[in-house]
Amino acid sequence: MLPCKPTAAFDSLFEYAERINRLNGGTACAIYVIQRGRIVAEHYSGRHSHAADARPAAADSQFHVASVRKSYIGFAVAWAVHSGGIASLDEPVSRYLSTDEDSRRLLDGVAVRHLLTHTHGLDRDGDGRLVSRFAPGTGWAYNNTGIQLLTELVPRVTGLTVAELLEEKIFAPLGWRETGWRTAPAETLVPVIMDQKGTAKLLIHPDPSGAEPNLHVSARELAWWGYLHLKAGQLNGKQIAPEAVFRLSVSCQSPSSLPPGLPQNGCLWFVNSGPSPQYIIGDSVPRGSYKIVGHSGPLLLVVPELDLVLVRMANKNGNYEDEQGTYLDYLKAFSDRAVAAAKRA
Repeated sequence: MLPCKPTAAFDSLFEYAERINRLNGGTACAIYVIQRGRIVAEHYSGRHSHAADARPAAADSQFHVASVRKSYIGFAVAWAVHSGGIASLDEPVSRYLSTDEDSRRLLDGVAVRHLLTHTHGLDRDGDGRLVSRFAPGTGWAYNNTGIQLLTELVPRVTGLTVAELLEEKIFAPLGWRETGWRTAPAETLVPVIMDQKGTAKLLIHPDPSGAEPNLHVSARELAWWGYLHLKAGQLNGKQIAPEAVFRLSVSCQSPSSLPPGLPQNGCLWFVNSGPSPQYIIGDSVPRGSYKIVGHSGPLLLVVPELDLVLVRMANKNGNYEDEQGTYLDYLKAFSDRAVAAAKRA
């Protein structure tokens, strides 16, 4: 679909990613880079697990992407807004969900916008009951409570589950077969290394709807997903999905009431709108860039200013941190190194 013009500019980035994954206890690693309309780097290393007969990481290896799945959920919500299923991002969530009286009270004042930007203030207590930690739009907290509500909302307003909507609008038209919510083992699926003992677990789930964290994607198809957003839905001269859906997904949607210094989000993407101690985006990454990461090591960075899409894959439960820095520090450092490599390319 795009010409392949390899450059050595990203070699040091791959070596860095590979070293961090190894220190973290991961076994498989991948880097895939698209810049200026060309595939400029594609690297795979390691094996799917520590087992002696484990499959080598390859182009068709499908990594568990953990919270990177949220970018797909965000797209489904943006589609629902564009198609009129949701009147606007400021519509009350309670308008679209059937809830009990206690939950309805807690949802009072919570808009779709709040769920998409982690500013809803909702959480679950130890018994799984919905609770409110702060008033909507007044704080920021990263958890999966809003994600669960969004995956319930999408079918109600579109008639399709998140997975069905993505399959119909994106995956099938593009012939993608290395992206999906996996329900059964397959040799191409990469297990996640769960602990420092090297325990490998295949994170599949019987629910194929997109409501569970069982999305697996190859490095190359995750890069194409990012490239679709960079090009606002246009690929090979064809508009795959409406430009407005992609623009909505990756532009800042955080409420204006949000206090300064807190992370800014699009439709679940992190959007670089300024510095924040809780950001996963490096200080040297240009404004307007967007990024999403997962707990098991996947990372997708899009930098429009550099016409850049970069994917990193890994397979260790928990992003790396040590006495030198937190996982946020290392995520930022990776982005800064990626930008430096792109500027050399």
